[in-house]
Amino acid sequence: MLLVQIDGLSRTQLERAIADNRLPHLKRLLDREKYRLHTFYSGLPSSTPGVQGELHYGERCAVPAFSFRENQSRRIMRMFEQASASSIESRLASSNTGLLTGGASYCNIYSGGADDSRFCAATIGWGNVARATNLPRWLSVLLWHSPSLLRVIELSVIELALALWDFAGGLSSGFHLGKELKFIPSRVAVSIMLRELTVMGASMDLARGLPIVHLNLLGYDEQAHRRGPGSAFAHWSLKGIDSAVRRLWNEAQRSAARDYDVWVFSDHGQQHTIPYPTIAGKTIQRAIADVFDRGSVEATDPRAGGVQSSRAKWLGHGWWSRLFRRHEDQDDIQPPAVTEVAAMGPVAHVYPAETMNADQLLDTGRRLVGDQHIPMVLIQHHNRVMAITRSGEFDLLEQPGQVLGDRHPFLCDVAVDLDRLVRHPDAGALVLVGWSLEGPPVSFAVENGAHAGPGPEETRAFAILPMDAPLPKGYKGYVRAADLRNAALHLLGRDTPKDYLPGIYPVSDFARGARRLRVMTYNVHACVGMDGRMSPARIARAISQADVDVVALQELDVGRLRSGTIDQAHEIARLLEMEFHFHPAWQLEEELYGDAILSRLPMRLIQSGPLPRPPNRERAEPRGAVWVEIQWDGQPLQVVNTHLGLGSRERVVQAEELLGPRWIGHSDCHDPVILCGDFNAIPKSRAYSLLAQRLRDAQRSLVGHRPRATFLSGRPINRIDHVFVGPTLQVRQIEVPRSELARVASDHLPLIVELEREVVRPTSVDSHPTFADLASAPSDRGK
Repeated sequence: MLLVQIDGLSRTQLERAIADNRLPHLKRLLDREKYRLHTFYSGLPSSTPGVQGELHYGERCAVPAFSFRENQSRRIMRMFEQASASSIESRLASSNTGLLTGGASYCNIYSGGADDSRFCAATIGWGNVARATNLPRWLSVLLWHSPSLLRVIELSVIELALALWDFAGGLSSGFHLGKELKFIPSRVAVSIMLRELTVMGASMDLARGLPIVHLNLLGYDEQAHRRGPGSAFAHWSLKGIDSAVRRLWNEAQRSAARDYDVWVFSDHGQQHTIPYPTIAGKTIQRAIADVFDRGSVEATDPRAGGVQSSRAKWLGHGWWSRLFRRHEDQDDIQPPAVTEVAAMGPVAHVYPAETMNADQLLDTGRRLVGDQHIPMVLIQHHNRVMAITRSGEFDLLEQPGQVLGDRHPFLCDVAVDLDRLVRHPDAGALVLVGWSLEGPPVSFAVENGAHAGPGPEETRAFAILPMDAPLPKGYKGYVRAADLRNAALHLLGRDTPKDYLPGIYPVSDFARGARRLRVMTYNVHACVGMDGRMSPARIARAISQADVDVVALQELDVGRLRSGTIDQAHEIARLLEMEFHFHPAWQLEEELYGDAILSRLPMRLIQSGPLPRPPNRERAEPRGAVWVEIQWDGQPLQVVNTHLGLGSRERVVQAEELLGPRWIGHSDCHDPVILCGDFNAIPKSRAYSLLAQRLRDAQRSLVGHRPRATFLSGRPINRIDHVFVGPTLQVRQIEVPRSELARVASDHLPLIVELEREVVRPTSVDSHPTFADLASAPSDRGK
């Protein structure tokens, strides 16, 4: 698996960027590559440490904020720092195995158990690869990737020029000179250097076949914090991110080591925020000091900064890290007589120096909201979590709509997760939240975009997943990190929770209905793709993405040495969880070669057998057919799959045989009936004309549809794969997928036909028309 995370991009901003053509590759995934856009609920806190704690280790609310106090040790934790991130990860890893075990992790908070962890907060720098690589190997890597390194230099120069322009705009808007200067190298480091080095490293990991790679692209989030999530500079970074996703996706498709699933998602969104000092005229630390009426209030960061610039230090230690130092090293273990404030972004935790009872906390919360302009304060009050806002005081779980708004997209989940956050062992006695229903979102840091709280934008991210991603059966319109974790574990063949029931999120369950049937015919070329690689799993994936009910496959190997003695029919059916019937048109001792029908619906074999060859074609490749009866919507459906010969006379003889009394003309072959396969016959051929006289070509039956070729897959020019249907079947839709997967998996493209049954009334109670009766009867469907 390749997991590509676009940090901080909400679904709202994603859709806007796609509309503005800033994300052409992601749009292509949705339009052509059978991907589906899902809403992703971040959980709380809606920040990377919280989301990745759930994704990597399965623990919800792994931390109570980006910055907080570990109450047992009284140590201040800042999740962008190595000591804090590695300490939290050690605790998480003691309970659960990391998702990235055996893989690689880039630019994340945690390593996720990866063997190779690079540019992550928990490891910082090049990780194990730097320690395991000697100088000659480094030089060879640099030489091999010299074009990419030149690209990094070129893009860095461009980004530096843009950063200088942005710097001038920042000064004119009243930003601090020192902070603006520091943001220039940070922007280049995160938006260009980290991104390009990550793409280079992940590409090598895909080429060598690591089982799972998770990388985090940070450029948008970094600039959205500074200029706002909807700003032009933040959206400018998305073009480079889209290019990075495209290159990684292509590397995954080209990997000779594995068939990779590529998932693209964001961990959270961002709210446009107003800095708290702008509203209150003072820092949050000063406000807390005023309420507690004492001077002994300690801030974890006196400047109340966000994560800006901090992630640039992940490139490594030494002089680079010192360039972005935010404050002098200090003893993070605070004396017990000091009231502490951990404030980074729109969530702050207050740790009073003295224990306060429930009523004292309630009174302090009222003063913070009423006198100090804090949008929301959360406290534990007699085993309940109370939310204090300008509108009043509410029981969070009993009155979530009055706290979060009845129209919040994740109302119930957010209320439960917010309750869990307040009860976290390391949460403060008072939890301050910068979002509420009464006013604009506030960040306690000096930033124009922020996240971590319960706001709709900061919790509403996205996930772009293949349409057959095994999400839970109880899909409720959005996914969260635990769903992605369980689905990934399932696809990787690792243990999943007992209560997780993987299940495709198919169109059929929601839009198609039981009366619609999707049928595919597909010549799979012995599962050998256009890249020369044999992969039944890739064929199964192409079928799965089409969400079909019945599959007719041609050119399958069973037990053949050239295919590694794999039973391809059985393997594809196993991967798709379908029943199948296989007919060997050709057999040499234990080696078989032929055709199969697979279905997710109940079916039984009627017959299978060879097709004749004309006298002058005795040495031609043997051909055959397989006929099954499928129970569809409580009634039988006849399906015949075949693969005709290469000679024109041979095909005519075989077409006549199929239309004769052994197959389509058989007395048991009642309509509805489908005849499909690779006929090696173009529409102008004699064999095609014979079949089209008795049955309807589905591609020509759909009004307004222009028939599409299926061979060769890279550039299809011939229409030789066909689906013929009886008179009682209506063609509703035709698809010939042109995704990258379909174009490379075989030398044919699959042909998909969506059908609907017409009701045919028998002439008497005891009479049931055969296909021959219906084929010769006049049709009134046009009236």
